[in-house]
Amino acid sequence: MQYLFDFASACWLLLEESSLYILLGLLVAGLLKVYLSPDYVVRHLGKGKIKSVFKAALLGIPIPLCSCGVLPAAAQLKRQGASKGATTAFLISTPESGADSIAISWALLDPLMTAARPLAAFVSAFVAGVLENTVGERRQAPVPPSLQMASVEPQPCGEAHCGCHQHEAASSENTIISGLRYAVNEIWGDLAGWFFIGIGIAAAITTIIPADFVGRYLGGGVGSMLFMLVAGVPMYICATASTPIAAALILKGVSPGAALVFLLSGPATNIAALAVLIKILGKWGLTIYLASIAVISVLCGLLLDTLYVGLGLSAMATVGTVNEVLPHWLMQAATLVLLLLSLRQFGQRYRQRSSLRQ
Repeated sequence: MQYLFDFASACWLLLEESSLYILLGLLVAGLLKVYLSPDYVVRHLGKGKIKSVFKAALLGIPIPLCSCGVLPAAAQLKRQGASKGATTAFLISTPESGADSIAISWALLDPLMTAARPLAAFVSAFVAGVLENTVGERRQAPVPPSLQMASVEPQPCGEAHCGCHQHEAASSENTIISGLRYAVNEIWGDLAGWFFIGIGIAAAITTIIPADFVGRYLGGGVGSMLFMLVAGVPMYICATASTPIAAALILKGVSPGAALVFLLSGPATNIAALAVLIKILGKWGLTIYLASIAVISVLCGLLLDTLYVGLGLSAMATVGTVNEVLPHWLMQAATLVLLLLSLRQFGQRYRQRSSLRQ
């Protein structure tokens, strides 16, 4: 009974610490969707082996799409003229980061981890894109457009709530209201279920797993990085939902570098998406995609651990301390608002599924 109480308390604490930043992140994501023209994005991704990759990696950072949701968007970019390297960069940087995940990283982690996450996502995306435009194009013939677009129509991961339709256009009204509507109905509708799953896993880690067990095996070094890489690659989890899990792991003794590897590899890959990625990028392109994520995430993880040691910082001591400057009533109010929005979305999804069965 005590475990259940501790589990519920941990869930509520994580919700209080993250809700306000989730709401702010969703606001930014909705405004990006309304004001960032897809035509503008495509125009800048078609030419140049390096310049187009740089722009694609940079533009993917704030866009909130999961590893399944980014697939049809990337295929459309490819069809409209984006280079294969730019498409690869967009496929990596977009799910690894996002305005919402950056906001929740600030809430649950610390400023250094918050900065390291999008920076590492950009580096891994840029390296993979440049390799694809240089080495990859010499090793592999272009993928026919018909084969590329075969991945756009079906839902690649077979889950109705995975976020695969997040790329659909928001309301034609170019206003803040349409951005808010999109953020609540589309983005949070797709992320809410996975976010609460992430909260539950993080609370379970906090209350059940002994700290000495985690610290003994995942306290740092290449071995812990590889373990988190193997755990993260096949998993389907969005960048937002992975953040509370990473925070819980750090509090149990996982090194910040190993947690960063999980934050990069988990959202960027999953088993269900690989079949679609091979249609968009080809076999050699998929090899570059996976190898770049693996190598760069481990290197960034090792560099981050070295940085923490060099600066004399303890990730365990600083995780979640940003929220100490916020009034408790504001955190509670944001939690209630987020719960109400989530219940509304869950109710709508339930009614939609019920109507489909009839």
